[in-house]
Formats: sequence, C-alpha cells, structure tokens
Amino acid sequence: MATTEAKVAGSSSAAGLSWARVCKECGQLHEGSDCHLYEYQDEVDDELVCHICLQPLLRPMDTPCGHTYCFHCLSNFLKEQDFCPVDRQRLQLHQCRPSSLLVRNLLDKLTVMCPHSAECQLKMQRCELQPHLHNRCPVFRRLREEAEKRKRPSWNELKGRKSDGESSADAKHSATLSQNPTRDQPEPGLINPAYEESEDDNTPLRSSLVAEANVVELFREEPEEELGLRIVGGKDTPLGNIVIQEIVRDSLAARDGRLAPGDHILEVNDVSLASVPHSRAIAVLRQPSVLRLTVMQEKGFKTRDPRSDHLPSSGPAPTASQPSHSPHGNANSNHNPGSVLQVTLVKSQRSEPLGIKLIRKSDESGVFILDLLSGGLAAKDGKLRNNDKVLAINGHDLRHGTPESAAQIIQASEVRVNFVVMRPAEPQEEGGGSREGHSRAARRVPEPQYFRRRSTYIKDPPGGFSSQEKTVSMKKEPRLSLGITIAGGRDCRSRLPVYITSVQPVGCLHRDGTIQRGDVLLSINGVDLTQLTYNEAVSVLKAQTAQSQVALRVIQTHSENPDEDSEANKGDMDTMEDPRDDALNWTPLWTRWLGLPSPMHWCRDIVLQKTNNESWGFSIVGGYEESHGQQPFFIKTIVPGTPAHFDGRLKCGDEIVAVNGATTVGMNNSSLIPMLKLQKNKVTLTVVSWPGSLV
Repeated sequence: MATTEAKVAGSSSAAGLSWARVCKECGQLHEGSDCHLYEYQDEVDDELVCHICLQPLLRPMDTPCGHTYCFHCLSNFLKEQDFCPVDRQRLQLHQCRPSSLLVRNLLDKLTVMCPHSAECQLKMQRCELQPHLHNRCPVFRRLREEAEKRKRPSWNELKGRKSDGESSADAKHSATLSQNPTRDQPEPGLINPAYEESEDDNTPLRSSLVAEANVVELFREEPEEELGLRIVGGKDTPLGNIVIQEIVRDSLAARDGRLAPGDHILEVNDVSLASVPHSRAIAVLRQPSVLRLTVMQEKGFKTRDPRSDHLPSSGPAPTASQPSHSPHGNANSNHNPGSVLQVTLVKSQRSEPLGIKLIRKSDESGVFILDLLSGGLAAKDGKLRNNDKVLAINGHDLRHGTPESAAQIIQASEVRVNFVVMRPAEPQEEGGGSREGHSRAARRVPEPQYFRRRSTYIKDPPGGFSSQEKTVSMKKEPRLSLGITIAGGRDCRSRLPVYITSVQPVGCLHRDGTIQRGDVLLSINGVDLTQLTYNEAVSVLKAQTAQSQVALRVIQTHSENPDEDSEANKGDMDTMEDPRDDALNWTPLWTRWLGLPSPMHWCRDIVLQKTNNESWGFSIVGGYEESHGQQPFFIKTIVPGTPAHFDGRLKCGDEIVAVNGATTVGMNNSSLIPMLKLQKNKVTLTVVSWPGSLV
C-alpha cells in the first residue's frame, strides 16, 4: 500500500495564494504543466499508483505492455524517451489507451480533503472536489471575488484601453493573450454578465475582452470515435488559423464542454497548426489517440457604462466594429430580434426548488425554458418566460450546455440564482401592443431572412482553389447500376448540392475511373440536378440509369496545394478500404466546397440589429491583397456577448458576398470595414456557409 501526503499547505493563508496562481481544478499551487495535487485521506492501493510520479493515477493511460501511468507523466516522459519506464519496451503515446471505466471510477472515489483545510475541513470523493471548490468552498469563493474586484478598471484605464486600438484582430489577440494551461469553469461574469453589478454609480462594469490560451485534453474511448468538431481554416485559406466552426450535439467534445465555436486551435499534441494546410490539420486531429489541444478562446464583454458613448469609436481592423456590446442594456429595444435579460431569483432557503422545466431543442443547441410550474418561485417572480434560451446561470456558460448541466448548477447554488436569458422578439400586430401577441411569443415565427436561395453574386473562388467539369458517356445494360451513392440536396441543413459519397467497385462508373468521391453532380442525360432535393435527385438518377445510354456531368474541385489533394485522396482510399464505413455519412472537407463556382452557391440573408453604442461583434479577413489578388471575405471570429454572437446564425468560415444588397466583390478590407461601421442599427449580411470538416 502507498501513503500519499500533501505537497502544498492547504490553508488560504499560505504565502502567495491568489486566484491567478491557484489551480482551478485541484485548488493547490503548482505549475501548469505539473500534475494536480490532492490530500488523500486513506492509503491507496499500489495498483492505482503511477510508477513515474508515485501518486494516485490521474487520467490513467494503459500501455500495450500492460502498465498504467498518469497521462501527463507518460506524455512528458515520452517527449524525451521512446520506451516504457518499467520494462523499457519501445513505446509511443498514440499506442496507449485510456484505462477502463472501472479503474477510473475507483480513482474518482478516492477520499480527499479540501486543500483549504484551515477554513474548510470537508472530505469528499476526488471527483467531487472541483465542484466543491467552485460552488461551496468559502476560501475559493473569497479568492474569486477578490480577483473580480481587481478586474474592474478605473475610468482612466478604460479610456486608455479604448483609445489604444491595434491594427488587426490578430494584434488584439496577441496583446491580450494570457497563458492558462487548463480550461476551467469560466469565472462568473467573464463569459456571461450574471454578476455584473456596479458597487456605486461611478464604478464602470468590468471590461473583459480577453483571449486566453487553454489546454483541453480529449480522450477517445474508441480509436474511431469522432470528436464532434467541425473545422474551418488553414494556411491555404484566407482564414489562416484552424478554427472550430461548430460542435456536434452529444459528441465527445460537447460532453466535455470546454471547447466552443470560434476557438482557434493552435497545437495538437505539441504539433503546431499555425502554418499547416487544412487537410493536414484534419489528419492531425483524426489521430486515434489522446488529443491535447492548445486553443485560443475569445472571452467576455466590454464595459457597459454611459460614458462609453463619448469614447473614440475607431476599432481594430479587420474587425467589423470593436466589441462593446451591452447584453442586457437593451431589453426593450424594438430593433433587437432577441433581447438579452438578466434575472435573479432569491430562494428562501438553499433547497427551495425554482419551479422551472428545462429542455433541449432538436434544431438549436443550448438550454430552453419549457414551462414555469404554477406557484413556483420563477412563476411568482414573473420575469422568466417559456421559450427563453438560457445563456448562463451563475456565470457558467450554457450556450452549448444541456438541461442536466443547468440543473446541477442550480442545485449547487446558494440562495441567489443569476440567470442570463435570450428572449425571442415578439411579433408586432398592426393593432399595437395587444395581449394576444404575448401568448404567441413562445412560438417564434420564421423570418424571411432564414431561407436560403440560389446566389446571383458572380465571383471567383479563393486563391489556390478551382474546379473542372467532366462528362462521362457510356452505353450500359439497363439493369446495370452506376454503382454510386449520393448525399446532399437542397433540402439538407446546409443546402448542399448533390455529391457522390462513394463509387462502388461493382458499378460501371468505377471501371471508367473518371468519377470520384466528392464530385458534385450537375446533370444526367441533360436533366439538371443542381437545384434538386435529395429524394428528387434519387428519383431522377434511377429513371435515367434505366436507359441504355447515360451521360453524367460532374464538377470536381481542386487545390493548388499538393498536400491538400494528396491528403484528401489518401483519406478517400483509406475510407473505401474500411468495411465499417458508412458512405452516407461521408462528407467532403470544407476546402472542397471553396472551389465550386458561384452559380453553385446558395446564400441567405442574415439581419443583425443593435443599438447605436453597440458593435456588430465579428472580425473579417479577405478582400484585395497584392500578394493574393482578390479574395472573398470570410468571418474569422465572433466575439462573445455581441449581436452577432447572440443572433447565433453567423459562423466562423462564412463567406460574406453582400452587405445590404451591395456585392463585396472587388472591395478591399479598408472599404468594407467603414461600410459596416456606418450601419447604425441594422445590417443585412448575405452569406454563403459551407459545413466545416468533421473530426
């Protein structure tokens, strides 16, 4: 048996203990690259002890030779060596797998004491320590509150920050980038304004537009398990960086909860993605091993203060406008498609239920209020309503959360529960403010700008991407199949054209060799396929295939980057050889869509609305460049707490083809930015959106 002892004094009176230095997971003082420290209360079985650090295992990893180590210990060891520390057999990290659920459960149940034992003597299971620290520990709460107070800048500091605009969005990020080795629960009020309360009339609210570098580790239970991330960007695209466009619901990344759309992935397992093409980044992210992601994450809100109206309005380029959104200062504005409200419920005692039913929706991520129980605290308060989207509870970001996680936060809260919700705009009747409109507020009527249409804006693809039409004509037996499977269609979520997901070896097209996976279907025997739904395309293909003469016209996209096509083709071959592959679920890489000619694009109008002192809250890249010529404009970042963020329809990687109906083709960056800033309360963005590459 092994006995462990604390390495750091647990009292908050220990010298140098502060919110910035204390670990947000174990509550101890240690370097970010070191393992977490715990004060174990019982002897720990030797089988549960790491042979490198001689402490109970943290995130245990099993080697092929039968030994188990902490993930941090093993990964650091294998950076210098290439063998198992015990039997010295050859070993690489990607060969290791997370330990069984049984072993992890045994470790989670080890009894530990709160590290701040001078004021908090509670004992609990190891897996319960982090929730205890963030929700119940008085020392941790005090440290956090002290840090929050220090974050509120003076008026002179705020004015200086506002005036010192940088020249680009990347400069803004580099100037505010802070190294934070672990992604913790967001501090209350940092991502959501649940705790934005001024102490007096002269104290401005916090300014927290900060980008942080965090490390997120994801463990695949199975080597083939998807992370559930859709990725855009790469050095071969105008975006440059690798950016998370979307997180798939109920996926590994969604359950982990630390990544969010808009995060920039800087490194994967210490491999930099700063200068790699899109396809190479996807290959790195698809490694069948434990992934250690270093990501840059945009944080929080700018200060909301009446005096901000007098500050200089110039902002960093290429941001569309400097983010200074007032998320709950415009609750009654008729110009907002959705109002953001802050609601505080005060319980008579800690265990009192709020009387709220929470659900998730099939067509939108996040947590929504289904019903308020009659006689419950929320119903009596009267400020929350059915169909409100819960953005945050007590400072915990729930934009991509689940009802279960929201319920846990509420249960762990004290008597005050702070909600930040977004309420859909209520449709206005001609007769004015009738109560009938209130009763229909929960049923949001689709607005015209939600519907996509065929793009009429003619433009060239980004530099380095192109397309080529090909036609295959053949005579065949009427009963002989073409041997292809298809996906897409204008009725799918992204309104994609119909494309080929597999070319089967038994079909006649495979023998010809011209048609490849990922080709977009244009027509068959002269029948146009580009505007059809999936079922319509299937019906046309079946009818035309029954003929003895078939002429199939497709379009193939190409990249000038040799790595792009070779990686894509390699991925296609690997997937075709995998008998478990489901061809219907295969989708092309994001970069394959970029080469399509503009008549193949479908666009939609997104109307953003704001008040005069707000910003749109997104940054763009693209436009005319001497080195690359004319490039399309792409959304690079969307800042939390701004109209673009709360609207929820703009995504990183979206291409802006028009503003208020005026085409962006031929514009340079310095022309589009002022044009966006001149739009005071409302702007209509016409965008083309392609789904990111799935990993």
